[in-house]
Amino acid sequence: MNYTLDDEIAAIATALAPAALGIVRTSGERSFELISRFFSRPQALLQAAGHTLVYGWIHDGGIKIDEVVLCVYRAPKSNTGENAVEIICHGGPGIVKNIYRLCVKHGFRPAERGEFTFRSFIHGKTDLTRAEAVREIIDSKTNTAQQKAAGRLSGTVFNTIEAVKSDIMTALAALEVAIEYPEDEQTIADSFDEELLLRPLAVLQTLADSWQSEKIYQTGVRLVLAGKTNAGKSSLFNALLKEDRAIVSDVHGTTRDWLEATLDFKGLPIHLFDTAGLRATDNTVEAIGMQRSVELASAADIVLYLIDGTKPPVEDDIAFITESTVPLIIVRTKADKGVPDPLPAALLRHSAVEISSKTGAGIAQLIDMTVALVTADAALPMQAADISLGTERQKEAVTAALEALQHALTAARSGYPFDAVIQDAEEAVYQLGTITGEVHSDDILDKIFSGFCVGK
Repeated sequence: MNYTLDDEIAAIATALAPAALGIVRTSGERSFELISRFFSRPQALLQAAGHTLVYGWIHDGGIKIDEVVLCVYRAPKSNTGENAVEIICHGGPGIVKNIYRLCVKHGFRPAERGEFTFRSFIHGKTDLTRAEAVREIIDSKTNTAQQKAAGRLSGTVFNTIEAVKSDIMTALAALEVAIEYPEDEQTIADSFDEELLLRPLAVLQTLADSWQSEKIYQTGVRLVLAGKTNAGKSSLFNALLKEDRAIVSDVHGTTRDWLEATLDFKGLPIHLFDTAGLRATDNTVEAIGMQRSVELASAADIVLYLIDGTKPPVEDDIAFITESTVPLIIVRTKADKGVPDPLPAALLRHSAVEISSKTGAGIAQLIDMTVALVTADAALPMQAADISLGTERQKEAVTAALEALQHALTAARSGYPFDAVIQDAEEAVYQLGTITGEVHSDDILDKIFSGFCVGK
């Protein structure tokens, strides 16, 4: 991205769909002047104080376009740190686009992706962790994911990183004393407090571990329903969605291709797949559907393998379950029709649950078991209040800082010269600086801001 800061930018900030309101955002030193050229009350706008609203009309060559309210922000007290105006108009797509075109006609440049947030970062109004959290909030799929991203937007990661850096700087100050007064080096070495490095080490380890659970909220969980024909997959798919999406029939082979839907399992984003039933068939189309089912199951994060609870498992069921390399839950369906027979010994190592898609019995337990299986290896409780990293980039930087600090501690314990310890500690500080943006490169900024939508 070739961002520039010496011109004025404009973008449509709301979806181009019929709505009550639409917003066109602008930013730049001459924003007030440029908008006053097509606003009915130019002097009111030019003289308006920051954080005020100005009512009037947008016009084009004397022709009224729309009745609007202007939100006025004066530098540096704005989101971008610059003079800025947000034009709130009626939400018809045609009206919003006309006002945007007038902005460009009168001197604004179309904004690039993420350019408003980029200007906010450059002018010190935000840091990179908060900027990335903006994107996370936009992309969040569940309330829990949104709340965790909101925590990072409020500064939880930034404040934690700054506290860790402060601890490391304290350790560096103590080590620098030894460099300045070499005649007292042994005395200082004996009195050097390892806690100065151990405390930030512990925090960094916790942050690094947090990504293991946090990334689940970023990517979601692929949950595949598998099983023989008429095992109840489509019925469970509909029951989980609470709508009739999949065709349910007693006819074998009704589902011939997979269906997908997105769900929320207690805050976890779930990508749910209903697949074709598995059976021997001469039908080419059905066989293709079954092959896709096998492929989806092998690539799943978790497989829910359904067995008709009114019948004992057959050899094909046992073979699929025992040969599966994917975490799997056995689901005995049609519990409303009676108590199923005990599972064969070969299947007892897997979790199992009895459900009825017709009555809803057991479905809450199934959701609990799925969440428990997903989070079994998570390093931290997956609660919205936890402080956790939000991106792979942050995880990589924390890991690099952690390794540098571990090396520094090892060097200090091994009696290496303080110069070596200081070098490692300074590397840790550098890596932490890349997380917040104190240290940055054009490549990092481009990767972050180019992923934003236009107008953000």
